[in-house]
Amino acid sequence: MNNKILVVDDEKRMVELVKLYLEREGFVVDEAFDGQQALDMIDNNEYDLVILDIMIPIVDGLTVCKEIRRTSDIPIIMLTARGEEFDKVLGFELGADDYVVKPFSPRELTARVKALLRRWNPLKKEELYEDIEFPDLVIKPNSRKVEVAGREVYLTPKEFDLLYYLAKNEDIVFTREKLLEEVWGYDFFGSLRTVDTHIKQIREKLGGSKAASYINTVWGVGYKFEVKG
Repeated sequence: MNNKILVVDDEKRMVELVKLYLEREGFVVDEAFDGQQALDMIDNNEYDLVILDIMIPIVDGLTVCKEIRRTSDIPIIMLTARGEEFDKVLGFELGADDYVVKPFSPRELTARVKALLRRWNPLKKEELYEDIEFPDLVIKPNSRKVEVAGREVYLTPKEFDLLYYLAKNEDIVFTREKLLEEVWGYDFFGSLRTVDTHIKQIREKLGGSKAASYINTVWGVGYKFEVKG
C-alpha cells in the first residue's frame, strides 16, 4: 500500500504544488487548509506522514503538532515561511521531525519525505530487532518504546531514532554532521542546532535516572553514548 500523506497549508496553490510532486512519486495525498480541519482528518484517517504549515487559520500549526503528539508518533514536517532559529527549535520541541522553510524546492521536500519514511517504515515490518538494555534504560526497536527505570517514556520518532542510533553504537563519538547524515538520512540543509535540540529533549525525558547521564557531550566534537561503571 502506498504511503498516505496529509498536507496542511492555507495557501491552496502551495498545497497543489506539493501534492503534484508527491503524487508523481506514488504517494496518496490528502489536503487540509486550516488546523481544525487537519485535526479532524487525522482523527478519522490513518496517515504515514504530515506536512504542516505553522501559520494556518483557526488552530495554528504548532498547536496542531502538539495535539498530534498527544496520541501519535507519525513523522511531521513543518513547512513554513518562519525560518528563525527560535521557530525551528520550538517546532522540534513540540515534536516536529523536520523543518522546511519557504520558499523551498519541491524536490528537496520530496527527498525529505522519503528519508523520514525510510526510517519510519522499516520498523513496521515483521523483521525483529533485539532490545537494547542498560541500567535504568531499555530501548525496544520493534515497538519503538523506551522504558526508564521501569516506566515507559514517550519519544518522538526522531528522538527515538537518535537515541537508538547512539545506544547501539556505544562509546563511539559522533559529530553533529555525522548524526544528521545517519539519523536524518540525507544532506541536511538546516542548522546543526537540530541535533542539540533533540539531545536536550531526550535528556529531559530520561531525567531523574541513570539513563540521563548516558548521552555525553564531547566538547568541540559532538556526542557519544557512554555507560560508566
